[in-house]
Amino acid sequence: MIKTVEWTNEGVRMLDQRLLPTEEKYLMLRSYEEIADAIKKMVVRGAPAIGISAAMGLALGASQSVGTSVADLEYDFKFICKVMEATRPTAVNLFWAIERMRGALQKAKTETHDVEEIKQRLISEAQAIFNEDIASNRALGKFGGELIADGATVLTHCNAGALATAGDYGTALGVVRGAIDAGKRVAVIADETRPFLQGSRLTAWELAKDNIPVTVITDNMAGHVMKQGKVDCVVVGADRIAANGDTANKIGTYMVAVLARQHNIPFYVAAPISTVDLATASGEQIPIEERNAKEVTHIRDQQLTPDGVAVRNFAFDVTPNELIAAIITDRGVARPPYTESLRSLATTRSAHAP
Repeated sequence: MIKTVEWTNEGVRMLDQRLLPTEEKYLMLRSYEEIADAIKKMVVRGAPAIGISAAMGLALGASQSVGTSVADLEYDFKFICKVMEATRPTAVNLFWAIERMRGALQKAKTETHDVEEIKQRLISEAQAIFNEDIASNRALGKFGGELIADGATVLTHCNAGALATAGDYGTALGVVRGAIDAGKRVAVIADETRPFLQGSRLTAWELAKDNIPVTVITDNMAGHVMKQGKVDCVVVGADRIAANGDTANKIGTYMVAVLARQHNIPFYVAAPISTVDLATASGEQIPIEERNAKEVTHIRDQQLTPDGVAVRNFAFDVTPNELIAAIITDRGVARPPYTESLRSLATTRSAHAP
């Protein structure tokens, strides 16, 4: 099992994904500030993993509060929540996890005035979010694996595997692993995913570790391999899914979806139900993060682009629901019309819920 993020007695242990695939290094983060910084700087990335990391950051920050009363702890906790909320705007799992931790604090303070007991409950809640993510990805993988034919080649964009989650199965790659666990032969084509190269660095790394056949292509090869008949389906993850099924995912996903439609290839989105944002009606309301231009102009310390030119670095785009054949969740597979199917799944209590 790849351990993306882990709670320990010393702090939160986190795999530094910026260094993969050439260096496998773990950081020990000992404050909520360090965890917030790690989320911002993409030490950890992927919507579920961001949510888990934020929850652990809140628990760690609360545990280090020097306040002696419940009111003191709550004051500190509210401030830490604001710090976490400011890290990355698009991934809804971040805000879902923060709200869940807020709810845990509110519940705890109605049941006890023992500050240390409340701190322990927050730690337990963060650990529960971690454990539930593993269970939800396993369930998602089983549902999604049924949609993959034996002998299929799956194209994916960005990394939505173990590295983007608690570290066991993944979402889009969880579908691949679910199909393999069902006895099917599956190969993967991974878009490199510029500018951060999550496909070539991360997806290829974890699939190679699992001995799952993977071929890396540049992003601008996707249409060619589809036209050549080398892709049977596309499976991607998601950072936020609107109530109507519009899906925000890594920049370039929309382009892949358009190509898949042109070539009559089913395009699937795989994400836990916590990524579904019923409060956001459509993709037009999803905030799109724009990151530092240096991620485009440089690969690590190697400059690629002339000084002084204008650069845009949108981190995500939105794929309209009409391009999505199905949305695979841990509670089942949603199909159009998504306004009905997603709401139905979101309001159904899962088998692995607390």
